[in-house]
Amino acid sequence: MNYKITLLPGDGIGPEVVGEATKVLDVIANKYDHTFNFQERLMGGCSIDKYGTSLTDEALADSKDSDAVLLGAVGGPKWDDPNAKDRPERGLLALRKGLGVFANLRPVKVHPSLIDASPLKPEKLKDVDIIVVRELTGGLYFGQPKMREMVNGNERAVDTLEYFDYEIKRIIELAFKLADGRKKKVTSVDKANILESSRMWRQIASNIGTQNPDIQLEHTLVDTASMRLITSPASFDVIVTENMFGDILTDEASVLAGSMGMLPSASLSESTVGLYEPIHGSAPDIAGQGIANPIGTILSCALMLRYSLKLELEAQVIEKAVDAVVSSGAKTADLGGKLTTRQMADEIIKRIEEN
Repeated sequence: MNYKITLLPGDGIGPEVVGEATKVLDVIANKYDHTFNFQERLMGGCSIDKYGTSLTDEALADSKDSDAVLLGAVGGPKWDDPNAKDRPERGLLALRKGLGVFANLRPVKVHPSLIDASPLKPEKLKDVDIIVVRELTGGLYFGQPKMREMVNGNERAVDTLEYFDYEIKRIIELAFKLADGRKKKVTSVDKANILESSRMWRQIASNIGTQNPDIQLEHTLVDTASMRLITSPASFDVIVTENMFGDILTDEASVLAGSMGMLPSASLSESTVGLYEPIHGSAPDIAGQGIANPIGTILSCALMLRYSLKLELEAQVIEKAVDAVVSSGAKTADLGGKLTTRQMADEIIKRIEEN
């Protein structure tokens, strides 16, 4: 089978981890007689530098015309000027909106050999296996109006938190679908005691819950959810929440796994085209040193094989190879080890080839 994959390595360590992940995909292609046709495009700060925009129309069009998109990371101090007309993160939001990827899936699983890498007590981490389903194309990040203005001599900033009922309905239905194949529990996270959008969110979640009586539904305020992620993370199965809450909670949840470098993500649309990326940022402080952890990106490739390319066996092969390597004690610097980015990827490739 032939597949077209658009690569958006981005900034900082993005090109390093994407480069190693594509090597893993090449090995998979060889082993299972697939052809992955990669086309690389600029996005983020590097695109601003070359084209004056964080996402060109051509890069977006090529992404839409692909079977899947693999993203590294965007941003860095060079492009942090709040007065700049464009920023790397704007390109990321435009890409998500343009692809229509409304659902961001972030699995958080604690590997037994990495329990000591987490700041939490080992007993808190037993049986932690969570998937966070984050709504990705609505909420504060996209609501209008979004502006600054002068009012009576004072500067006023406005961001709008906006959701339509269908946006909430489709993300919660997806959460229930995922829970059906897991522990049959959905935790809907909102701020219904304060926000009107959250009150609608809770109402829709409750309605969908009554249609799925075999799946447990609980409602939790976002502040309580953030506390429970630290005090009792194993009590969660599938967490579903709106855009900004999900952004914050998944970064918090990353410490459970020991490092943000371990965690993948999949952003899915109503078509088969998906956007896949590690949850970590561009890490400019270590860019170019060859020490970034590529596992989050490599596991994102496994999610890409599973959800967009429908290659379940190949996805499992990558995941088992990563599990075997981590179990062997192999670690990059973020986990207290000494392996380089390339060495970690080579270890994973070795396990795939041996399978």
